[in-house]
Amino acid sequence: MPDSAGWGTITLVTGLLHEPQPTPLALLLLGQDADPGSERGVECPGALPAASDPDLVDRAAAAKAALGDRLFILGHHYQRNEVIDFADVTGDSFKLAQQAAAHPAAEFIVFCGVHFMAESADILTADNQKVILPDLAAGCSMADMANIVQVEHCWEDLEQAGIAEVTIPITYMNSTAAIKAFTGRHGGAVCTSSNAERSMRWAFEQGEKVLFLPDQHLGRNTAVRELGLELTDCVVFNPRKPLGGRTADQLRDAKVILWKGHCSVHGRFTADCVDDVRERIPGVTVIVHPECTYEVVTKADIVGSTEKIIATIAAAPPGSAWAIGTELNLVKRLAQNHPDKTIAYLDKSVCFCSTMNRIDLPHLVWVLESLIAGTVVNQIEVDPETAKWAKVSLDRMLALPGPDAKAD
Repeated sequence: MPDSAGWGTITLVTGLLHEPQPTPLALLLLGQDADPGSERGVECPGALPAASDPDLVDRAAAAKAALGDRLFILGHHYQRNEVIDFADVTGDSFKLAQQAAAHPAAEFIVFCGVHFMAESADILTADNQKVILPDLAAGCSMADMANIVQVEHCWEDLEQAGIAEVTIPITYMNSTAAIKAFTGRHGGAVCTSSNAERSMRWAFEQGEKVLFLPDQHLGRNTAVRELGLELTDCVVFNPRKPLGGRTADQLRDAKVILWKGHCSVHGRFTADCVDDVRERIPGVTVIVHPECTYEVVTKADIVGSTEKIIATIAAAPPGSAWAIGTELNLVKRLAQNHPDKTIAYLDKSVCFCSTMNRIDLPHLVWVLESLIAGTVVNQIEVDPETAKWAKVSLDRMLALPGPDAKAD
């Protein structure tokens, strides 16, 4: 039943998460409406099939079969089941981009994810391959919190403070190709949630300070929890304020300069959510993504990437109870795939990734049927200069020593 705030609640039962009631806000979060203040408000250049079309599944299957080996569909873990059902491979963003590069015979790479992920796939794939994003409005609020103009101005501030030459930029995979290219040009590397620690340690071997983009929480959690720095060693740079809202001395004294960005989904989880689920489910193990706040990861039992969360739940003993702090589509899928375990969503409120959920079956069918008709729609292309420097930063990450250096 919906709560007083209109979110809808999630009922916990063993091995299953019930759908919330469809309130207007829930529909927005499911990608069935638009919020012009926070999303790329673009229109699809063509008529989409109706979402209520009972033949959509058959049309998608027929189109995929007709395209055959010319087509390779990537499905991010946060996608709806109706889309995942047609994916040739599922995974996190960089893993999927690598999978696309590993299938050079596929002429069309349909990336069921968000914009920055499709950019990475275009950077890593061959020139003759076309990367397609079914809905161009499927952006990433975190990635959009750091645009290249802001980041260039930030670097100018660091130059004025006299610290740019000893600062190494590290950008999270969840960033635009332009930010990855900036990182490559300035001697830095990309990181994933799995190898953020190794990336940051590498950066400190190259310089005295780290500029971490665009997720302040992953940067802070890595610096403090993994590298042993103090919270006071980290300062948040607000791109909307002169000098990021800091004095030159504060920037000079900091070891890690955190961009003021965050994940809109993982940022919803609070320390109270952890306390509440422990009261409701005795013996529950709380596992969360490192994009959550420092207060949440400190209270959690296990912190790890999406792939680590999936592997941990799969290896857990039957009858164990888990509360998971990550995107709801994935949590629902884990509950369905592991009916022998009790799985709860960490927050009582529905919290889908609204932009990820813009990729739905009507968009997928429209894209595939357009390809059959000879029309390539929504192609994602990164210009050669940006792609060159973005690949430099990606290659530096891939050269990091240690296990799972390539994992997302």
